[in-house]
Amino acid sequence: MTPAPRRSAMLVVFLVVAIDLLGFGIVLPLQPLFAKKFLADAGPLERGLVIGVLFSSFSLMQFIFSPMWGRVSDRIGRRPILLLSLAGSVVFYALFGFASALPQEQATLALLLLLVSRIGAGIAGASVSTAAAVIADCTPPEGRAKGMALIGAAFGVGFTFGPLIAWAGEETFQGAPWGAGAMAAALSLVALIVAALIFRETLPPGPKPPREFFSLRRTREVLRMPTVGVLVLIYGLAIFGFANLESTLALFTESVFKLSRRDTYLVFAFTGFVLMVAQGGLYRPLATRRSEGFLMKLGVAMMFLGLAGFASVAYAAHLMTGSPDAVAGLKTLFYVSLTVAVTGFAFVNPSVTALVSKRADPHRQGEVLGVNQSFAAMGRILGPLAGVVAFELDASHVAPYAVAVAALIAVTALLPGVRNAK
Repeated sequence: MTPAPRRSAMLVVFLVVAIDLLGFGIVLPLQPLFAKKFLADAGPLERGLVIGVLFSSFSLMQFIFSPMWGRVSDRIGRRPILLLSLAGSVVFYALFGFASALPQEQATLALLLLLVSRIGAGIAGASVSTAAAVIADCTPPEGRAKGMALIGAAFGVGFTFGPLIAWAGEETFQGAPWGAGAMAAALSLVALIVAALIFRETLPPGPKPPREFFSLRRTREVLRMPTVGVLVLIYGLAIFGFANLESTLALFTESVFKLSRRDTYLVFAFTGFVLMVAQGGLYRPLATRRSEGFLMKLGVAMMFLGLAGFASVAYAAHLMTGSPDAVAGLKTLFYVSLTVAVTGFAFVNPSVTALVSKRADPHRQGEVLGVNQSFAAMGRILGPLAGVVAFELDASHVAPYAVAVAALIAVTALLPGVRNAK
């Protein structure tokens, strides 16, 4: 590709991923709150399991479909996969809005439809690996990390403005519970139109992979590539640790700091803003001077410190139960820990993706990045299940963050296995 079309393709991927992730950012802080509304009479274990399943169902579909979409995109092109993904997001975010508006008397139907909406959105959202393959198509190896950081920055934009739009939607629609889902569907429709009008195919010419779209054999081949298996495992464990935080954040702010839904939106917006600044403002300049291996290790260290800080906040708040003013004084440490953990994740994400991409055959980029995203999805399946159940069962709410810290210790033990991570 010539430089101008290459830049245009990367810009369109950024815009499409950002707009699509706005929908995810709108839904994320609401999902556990809506689920709790329909589980008012359930016990803590049942409530934790149901909320964890709602979170994890999205990622289970990504685990299954990420390699498949990657392999299909290697064969037929990136454009049709991205368009199909965005069309699915329109449908399933609309279903989320419909389910959220059902009365509590129809709790079983509402929870079933919420589950269907998350399964469908997970299948559609499994195309992130295809977006990463577009970046790989358009960047040389030495610029791969900077390119992959664009996707992370797009995620940050979605997480920043998604919760703010959800807040605006509640104000606009006078608190109607379907408003957030409707706005997410509308934004995904905008992304679909933009992609259909502007995006051009980036798949380079060359041999096409065989029609083995669901193939354990080919997945094993990917994992046997030099250092790829270790990198994929590191990525999955890091995602698992971060998912413990991500899935319990709304529950934590509500139970510990007694924040309103509107204030919770702002916490998620702050999280997205940190992610956006860390990847767009910090990581990309550093990637021109330091190796992906160094930045990955720095990110792991920051995640460890941030999650340990979160565990400290939870423990201190538990000791201060009955003293609201003292608990409120922990907010500074809460925001510092959140900032450090999110910044660390912002460094790990593009570093691992770039290292995996550089070790992949150019004609198998979609497949290899799909396997990487599949293991990330496994982390997002197990992380919310472990995190939400641990949160509900542990009165101090320390357990999910202690589990996340343990995952980061395991990541640290794996780092020496990343050979030649320059």
